[in-house]
Amino acid sequence: MTGHDPHQVNRRKFLSAAGGLAAAGMSSNALGAPNDKSSDDRQVQLNNPQVGQPVSQTAKARDGKPLVPGPPPKKLGYCIVGLGKFGVQQILPSFSQAEHAKPVALVSGDRDKAEAIAAHYDISPKSIYNYDNFDDIADNDEIDIVYIILPNAMHAEFTIRAHQAGKHVLCEKPMATSVEDCQQMIDAAEKANRKLMIAYRVQYEPYNMKVIEWSRSQKYGPLQMIVSDTVLDIGGPNQWRLSKKLSGGGSLMDIGIYSLNATRYITGEEPIAINAMKRQNKNDPRFSEVEQSILFQLQFPSGVMANCSSSYSTAEVNRYCAMFQDGWIKLDPATTYTGHRFFHGSGKKEEQLFLDHVSHFAAEMDHFAEAIKNNSEVRTPGQEGLKDVKYMRMIYEAAETGSTVKVS
Repeated sequence: MTGHDPHQVNRRKFLSAAGGLAAAGMSSNALGAPNDKSSDDRQVQLNNPQVGQPVSQTAKARDGKPLVPGPPPKKLGYCIVGLGKFGVQQILPSFSQAEHAKPVALVSGDRDKAEAIAAHYDISPKSIYNYDNFDDIADNDEIDIVYIILPNAMHAEFTIRAHQAGKHVLCEKPMATSVEDCQQMIDAAEKANRKLMIAYRVQYEPYNMKVIEWSRSQKYGPLQMIVSDTVLDIGGPNQWRLSKKLSGGGSLMDIGIYSLNATRYITGEEPIAINAMKRQNKNDPRFSEVEQSILFQLQFPSGVMANCSSSYSTAEVNRYCAMFQDGWIKLDPATTYTGHRFFHGSGKKEEQLFLDHVSHFAAEMDHFAEAIKNNSEVRTPGQEGLKDVKYMRMIYEAAETGSTVKVS
């Protein structure tokens, strides 16, 4: 269980009296506070926009005086809806790296599990809800943001209910299973005067952000082509992702969306034509309802072409390559949680770029919290999610008809 450590507080008071962390010549980590960053790390982050968000609690040195820690930023409260593997193993631990976000409430159908998790994160048992009394979050002033981590078909219902309860919403991708549901979610946000953001974590990840930067600046000349592959072995048949009712589709809706979204953020354009083909081996019980593999091609207004694949029945491959007039950039892996590798080159020369790792989850949660505090636009709003769902439905149409689908 996380709680107040009086010894840690005393250490902080000691360092403050000695003139701050920088003046003390040591980091809080040296004194056994693993979640605190040293003043040196914070100064690096202030000067490097690729390393997470700006660190507001550290003041710059003035007139030769040492850096003095200022008050920490206010953290907005997140209510986590859905305590599956992803929420428990990825999202909740990432709050330790967030500067503007904290977990304050949980929603789960398993009360015992929720109580154990709440105890670990110092969340009040009074802030545990189930799917029936979910609307009671309206009475909890600690909750600023609701993070929807549920099967795809449930995103629309709980996003709309969260907005009706007066809360901002961060919703996992894909936004929903239909364009109509996506639009209803956007309408609910506008009616409630609350923000809606889709959790495209990769757009907050430094290596992918660097690809965007180099592509837009034409470091290697105009972009010509993109190839992207996101495939894996899904495992056994008893998963909600293999139910068309819950998922809306197969590999495309789950992992193929990474390739689709990558083509859009690398080009900065929207596709104008789509081709596709799919495979569905119904003798495999996993694919009785959803596609096993799907290939799709996109054409963009500038003439850029993209060739993408997603599958649930292969060894894992997670990569993309952007090819330019005078060179290329390759991420392999490209959209995993960690371990990104960035290669680039021209002709026979290849180089590897190294950037500091950032928690995508903490970065996107902080971005949303800051957008709410500053009343600024979010990078990946509901409209971004709606577009991907629209294009995925068109990819399915192209695969089923064997014809090119023109995007109006």
